[in-house]
Amino acid sequence: MKIYTRAGDDGSTGLLGPGRVPKHAPRVEAYGAVDELNASLGAARALDSAKWLDPELGAIQARLFNLGAELATPDPKALAGLDRISDDDVRALEGWIDRREQDLAPLKTFILPGGSPFGAELHRARTVCRRAERRLVALAQHERIEPVLVRYLNRLGDLLFVLARWSNRRAGVEEIGWSGRGTGR
Repeated sequence: MKIYTRAGDDGSTGLLGPGRVPKHAPRVEAYGAVDELNASLGAARALDSAKWLDPELGAIQARLFNLGAELATPDPKALAGLDRISDDDVRALEGWIDRREQDLAPLKTFILPGGSPFGAELHRARTVCRRAERRLVALAQHERIEPVLVRYLNRLGDLLFVLARWSNRRAGVEEIGWSGRGTGR
């Protein structure tokens, strides 16, 4: 199979199931943002040289691939054959949040994204996750989307924030609080 088909040269793309849509369609924007999030998590995993979070991030990447496939499949018949995101997936993220938060001091102020290279990349992944969530919510204004998909991305954004903090703490890097004065201390 060749990597190029030329089918998209007209500005359209195929979905899983019948039909083509413009590459700027809300559905394509949504699953494209999920794909970008998955790539961002791949970059974060590459920085996790100690493999502190590799099992969790690997599992999340696999689920994001499923989420993207679900978004790329508006056809109910094709959708029936997919491994879909469920409330169990959301609960798994919540469990990971609860476990990692036990190691963290309570927040007293907003913190600036950054820290260790790994922590900073997790902060970036969090912002990409929030963009994917916004694209999904925008899509839901036009087409029926399973609400659990929004819950999953919402909880994943929370988890990535906690994981960024946790990895910075583990690396011995101090969080920098936002003072509101532009000083970052």
